[in-house]
Amino acid sequence: MTLEIKVPPLPESVTDATLIAWHKKPGEAVMRDENLVDLETDKIVLEVPAPASGIMQKILIEDGATVTAGQVLAIIEEGEVAAPESSVEKSSSAPEVEVEQQTSPAKLSPAVRRLLDEHDLDATIVSGSGKEGRITKSDVMAYLKSHRDEDVTPGDPAADLEVTATTSGPSRTEQRVAMTRLRSRIAERMVEAQHTAAMLTTFNEVDLTKVISLRKRHKEAFEKEHGVRLGFMSFFARAAVEALKKYPAVNASIEGNDVIYHDYVDIGIAVSSERGLMVPVLRNVDHASFAGIESDINKYSAKARDGSMSMEDLTGGTFTITNGGVFGSMLSTPILNPPQSAILGMHSIQERAVVVDGEIVIRPMMYLALTYDHRIIDGKEAVQFLVNIKNSLEDPGRLLLQV
Repeated sequence: MTLEIKVPPLPESVTDATLIAWHKKPGEAVMRDENLVDLETDKIVLEVPAPASGIMQKILIEDGATVTAGQVLAIIEEGEVAAPESSVEKSSSAPEVEVEQQTSPAKLSPAVRRLLDEHDLDATIVSGSGKEGRITKSDVMAYLKSHRDEDVTPGDPAADLEVTATTSGPSRTEQRVAMTRLRSRIAERMVEAQHTAAMLTTFNEVDLTKVISLRKRHKEAFEKEHGVRLGFMSFFARAAVEALKKYPAVNASIEGNDVIYHDYVDIGIAVSSERGLMVPVLRNVDHASFAGIESDINKYSAKARDGSMSMEDLTGGTFTITNGGVFGSMLSTPILNPPQSAILGMHSIQERAVVVDGEIVIRPMMYLALTYDHRIIDGKEAVQFLVNIKNSLEDPGRLLLQV
């Protein structure tokens, strides 16, 4: 019996996808639920699993093509196939030894899978450093680097030729690479935001002495109690919640000529991934604990790394926080994430000389930036909103008392 492999239903508002990589060739055996092909949309990579075991009979759409929901991609001939043999077989005469568990192909992220295919590597020979032994892109790169020199035999004429070629002058090659759909969409949204919103940025600085002291005193007990590290982002998220309650326009969005005021707080947290910037959304942060916020951030960070972020994870949001400080940024003007009306930018914590009660002291300081849509947020509201966040962070007890 033949089965058609079709493009699965695409997320709402997504009209098409790009076929970026087949993982099977015609004539090869496939196992039920094994990923056959990766499809890239504006925000995520979708995997298309085999509905049944069988043989890949025919591929109808090649890499790089644009596809739509329901389109037939390939044909497989259903039937029983032998399970793939283990890369390590036990000898009947040898004593049994424990074999390190390897990452199964189904658990490889699309980025890792493509890198393995490009270099014709078997996943079982690469040691994984991720959760439960999962292979990451950096694991593959480390393997390639460590084995690069082993492929060249000393005295080999080919090696001598390679040295001559590389030492004769600096390389001046160029490479033209098409933007990924995600990068193209990011560019489109950034330009759209600048053309449609009346963006303005206000700045302030915050003394994080008390937050750092509080975190240092309780981080071990917090981790022991909740099973997650106490980071800075939960303090900023809770401070944002209290400020958003007082200034609802900052938590609003524009649809046509209407302003939509939200009675809930869903905060997008910008995270970096191999495919570019992603903004997963923490839901109902106004009802979340510090531990709940940190757990959600860890969950989404892991999803960004292994390429398992879903469209639902990235949809919505009433406010966004971005932390350029993790990359060393001292000051920046973040761009709005439409249709939201504001975004908070965090930056590096730097010890600086400041005046406190008439004395010069050294304090851990951070610059804050709030970019807002001046169409619905007045300058006074934006400044007071940022001052409210500053006050909450400089006196963290306010977050507990919600004052």
